[in-house]
Amino acid sequence: MRVLVIGDTHLKAVRKGYLQFCKDVQKEFRCDTTVHIGDLVDCHAVSFHPAHPDAPGPKDEIEQTREAVQAWYKAFPALKICVGNHDARFIRLAATVKIPDIILRSHNEIWQTPKWTWKDDYIIDGVYYTHGDGAGGGLYPAYNMMRKIAMPVVMGHHHSACGVKFLVNPERRLFGCDVGCGVDDKAVNMLYMEKSKIRSVISCATVIDGIPQVHIMAACKGEKYHDSRFKV
Repeated sequence: MRVLVIGDTHLKAVRKGYLQFCKDVQKEFRCDTTVHIGDLVDCHAVSFHPAHPDAPGPKDEIEQTREAVQAWYKAFPALKICVGNHDARFIRLAATVKIPDIILRSHNEIWQTPKWTWKDDYIIDGVYYTHGDGAGGGLYPAYNMMRKIAMPVVMGHHHSACGVKFLVNPERRLFGCDVGCGVDDKAVNMLYMEKSKIRSVISCATVIDGIPQVHIMAACKGEKYHDSRFKV
């Protein structure tokens, strides 16, 4: 398969040009399968941490996020999503007050995406795709995960981690691919990182015939995908 891998988007806290960038990469590399690596949505209002006072409340956030999701649904109608820790915030919060999953609405019902598939992980052409929360971090998070499970890994979650690191033995070529993300660090629900000097890497990835490649979004001033070129 020719797989496009979309990084964390944390809708609506996504860079303005990231959707168009992912569509362009999909077209350029003729990808026939698309995986979102997780944290499609942010669900800031129901975080276990204090919400920012300028952020919308739960109902408003859901309505605004659903509108943003529909643009992605139109662009990628057969998306495979690795459920991220932010995607699962409603389920995690419900569990704290003993509400069982059986009475909760599904991701597809909440976001009105009936054709999307939501799973914790996927194995495609022998490559393991997962969001990465709980997998550990380090300088090369996906590579570290690959060393643990002995198979190629594509992973998200770590916004500042991006790139491919290989391990080749006499029989196999293994790799860890950190996708980067599409997150706008200046969004209100990302302001907890405002004092950090390490910023998110805006990128996506492709895995074609088992070979990974990371694609950086040219989003600096004057470049193709700078925020100023896109409407809110």
